[in-house]
Parts: sequence; structure tokens; C-alpha cells
Amino acid sequence: MKIAAFIPARYAATRFPAKLMQLLGDKTVIRHTYDNTIATGLFDEVYVVTDSELIFQEITSHGGKAIMSIQSHESGSDRIAEAAANMEIDIIVNVQGDEPFVQRDPLEKLLATFTGADRETVKVASLMQELKNPALIEDPNYVKVAVDRNMNSLFFSRSVIPYPRDKSLPITYYEHIGVYAFRKESLMQFTNWPITPLEAAEKIECLRYLEYGIPLRMVVINYMGVEIDTPEDLIKAAKLLK
Repeated sequence: MKIAAFIPARYAATRFPAKLMQLLGDKTVIRHTYDNTIATGLFDEVYVVTDSELIFQEITSHGGKAIMSIQSHESGSDRIAEAAANMEIDIIVNVQGDEPFVQRDPLEKLLATFTGADRETVKVASLMQELKNPALIEDPNYVKVAVDRNMNSLFFSRSVIPYPRDKSLPITYYEHIGVYAFRKESLMQFTNWPITPLEAAEKIECLRYLEYGIPLRMVVINYMGVEIDTPEDLIKAAKLLK
């Protein structure tokens, strides 16, 4: 089984433009993500897929592998699918470019869903972590996910899910971490489907899978680090790096 990691790297981020080219310690954010993905030792190949010549040069000039996108894309999954379309790969892992603290253990657990007892039913998998801070639970920048008893996703939302109508009940909230693993054929299907209403409303790409009847197998992990979405996140990441 051939496994490859793809890191979609868009330059013009809405909330923090050029965030992947910001320095974090002695390297850019995107190089931390790439180098740490390589360091897991889990992948036959690792590529950065980007629309930016700057990011392309940043990776290739340091000996890494990068692919320039030919078309413009609405999502990282679409960008990866274009790059992987003609490659012989079984499992594709989407590691977000703004996750500089990538570690082996969470990715290993993610890949294990494709080799476990019910592996034939798993087409797409992703990561989540328990969210306990009330302010973060209510923050729309933190995508929440509700799951069934088999850890398959029921819904993703920027709103609070489940809503605590009964304040006396203990509720576990999960934050979705945007690291995905796909069977290649499932990813190719995704790119042939038009953007769906819930996906467009929430701006959460994995809702497209749910709207076409494909649940994501969710894997609970411990905290992975800091996702770089804002300048404040970069400050937090710098402190964590030290």
C-alpha cells in the first residue's frame, strides 16, 4: 500500500495573508510543516502543493518536493486531487500547511483506520481533539464535530454542537483538526462533486462528504500544537517552539 502526504499551501489566506511564509524560529511555517511531516517516517512521498512561486521556491530550494497547481481551487482537497490524479497512490493524507507541529503519533493513528478490522468501510478519516475552554467552544474559528458511537462524523459546524439545552448534562465537545486521510478514489470523487449547500454556508469542505452520504471516521488525539490562522497564533506558536 503506497501512502503519500500532500500539504496544500495557499499564499493568500483570508485572515492572515502570507502566513505560511512567516518565520517561526529559524524557519518558515511551511518548512516546519514539511520537515515535520517528513520526519514522521510514515510516507513514501511528501509534497507541498501550492499556487505560489514563493512557497514553491521555499520548499524546493531546501531540497523538498513541491508541485505548482495548474488551476485555481476552492479547497485544499481539490488542490491535492489535481496533483495526485495521475500518481499511483493508495492512501493520501492531507496535512494542512498551517500545522507546523505535525507529529508521528496522530498521523499513525489516522492511518490505522485503513488497516483495522472495519477498514473496508473507511473511505475518509480525520482527526479531532477534546475542546474544554468555553470561549473556544463558542469561537466560530474552531470547527466542532459531533460523532456517533462508531466515531463516524454526524456533522461539522462553526456553531456550538451539540447545543447544551440541558445545562446539567455533561457534554464532550470535539474540535475538528483539518488533517485528512483519503482512499484515492474517494478524493477523486470529491472533486467531481459540486460544492454543497452546507459546505458553502459553513465554509467547511468536509461537509461535502456528509452531504453525499460519506461519513468521516474520526480519531481522537491529544493536542497537536498551534494552527496558524492569525498573527496571534504565530506568537503562541513561537512560545510553544521555545
